[in-house]
Amino acid sequence: MQNNQQTGKKLKTSVAAIVILSICLCISTFALVWSMVWVNSNIFSVGEIDIDLNDGKPVIEEHEYLFKPGMTVVKDFFLENNSTCEAYYKIYFDDIKGGLADVIEVAIRDDQQVLFFGKPSELTKQKVSSADDPLSLDEKKELEIEFYYPKESGSTEDATLTFTLCADAVQTKNNPTREFD
Repeated sequence: MQNNQQTGKKLKTSVAAIVILSICLCISTFALVWSMVWVNSNIFSVGEIDIDLNDGKPVIEEHEYLFKPGMTVVKDFFLENNSTCEAYYKIYFDDIKGGLADVIEVAIRDDQQVLFFGKPSELTKQKVSSADDPLSLDEKKELEIEFYYPKESGSTEDATLTFTLCADAVQTKNNPTREFD
């Protein structure tokens, strides 16, 4: 009988030890999982890119000018960074139509620095790289665009040019190669 009492005591002690160790294992597992899932002070947020090109107004109106060889037209416009971060930007032509797309020379300047230069057919989204200097947060750049119709362009009678002037931007953070995807 005494043997049964000792076995019963050992069994109760073993069961109690197993229960206590199981509770400790559950608590340590929960603590480990919690530390991997919940990391204090690490908040990830996504930036927002918002570029204002001339308040959405055209820089040059359709039928505003009748271009002749040797003629230069200069128009002012602006580009403003309303994003939540600094941004790389590029200005380009889209929806290009007409025979003057390969004739008219375009220069986009910030003060006297030429940012983009070429013919509209060359200044497309795929071909233009970003400007050298990014737009700072809330920065507004006053720019000018110059259209030049070369005298030596030859016969371009009844040729036209229609386009949409566009701007694209990407954040500078984590984008050292200035990828515009």
